[in-house]
Amino acid sequence: MVTASLVKELREKTGAGMLDCKKALEATNADIDAAIDWLREKGISKAAKKADRIAAEGVAAIKIDGNVAAIVEVNSETDFVAKNKEFTSMVDTILDSIIANDVKTLDDVLNLQVEGGTINDLIISKTATIGEKLSLRRFERVIKDDDEAFGDYIHMGGKIAVLTVVKGASSEVAKDVSMHAAAMRPTYVKSTDVPTEVLDKEKEIMKEQLLNEGKPADRIEQILVGKVNKYYEEVCLENQIFVKAENKETVAKFVANNGGTISKMIRFEVGEGMQKREENFAEEVAKQMKAN
Repeated sequence: MVTASLVKELREKTGAGMLDCKKALEATNADIDAAIDWLREKGISKAAKKADRIAAEGVAAIKIDGNVAAIVEVNSETDFVAKNKEFTSMVDTILDSIIANDVKTLDDVLNLQVEGGTINDLIISKTATIGEKLSLRRFERVIKDDDEAFGDYIHMGGKIAVLTVVKGASSEVAKDVSMHAAAMRPTYVKSTDVPTEVLDKEKEIMKEQLLNEGKPADRIEQILVGKVNKYYEEVCLENQIFVKAENKETVAKFVANNGGTISKMIRFEVGEGMQKREENFAEEVAKQMKAN
């Protein structure tokens, strides 16, 4: 009989998750030693020991199939692994599964059934096989209307991926916008997308800066209008000066001149906001050579 104490004991010995430990004990008639072997065979025990490692490398990837597109960031510990065929094959499987299923959350994706189990099982298995912590960090699944076009751009072999949807313009225009977004790192599509609390915080910082510069208090609000517009030019895609423009037109103007408007833009940069590994390139090469 599988008891809570047996599950706890197996978990402490292997570092595997509670549910995996329960499955292992059920599959081995509550034999601890056999359950340990079962977990090792599945790659779960080995993968669990890597759970606290930093995985801030990897790839951002996109797949488009008709009116549906998927964009993902899948992480590894080193850039070497991100180029590994087993890793890239896993990323393709994840993208295909997202395209084919109406998923909303990471848990939805991780629980999707693929050959050999779930997406989560696949990631655990590849973690054990490849020897590094692997994880699906984020994704978006986008459905466009018939009068819209997708434009995708992958930079530096998957370090940055941008997916753009434009309405009334071509996929070439959408791709140009994606290339711009890859280079200029906008956070929002338009000024109305900036959350009120974010804008309010920026205004407070601007006010303090102006007061510290000795600007008259009665002119602060007037000066603030121009600084807020400058902020929009920095963080909002539509307000940025289009990188390929010769006449300083904005991205919104470029798209409008081609008969369209921007419906959506998603930009994933691998590892942004994550703790990075403190390791030099020579050490990484040495470790990779030892592993092969």
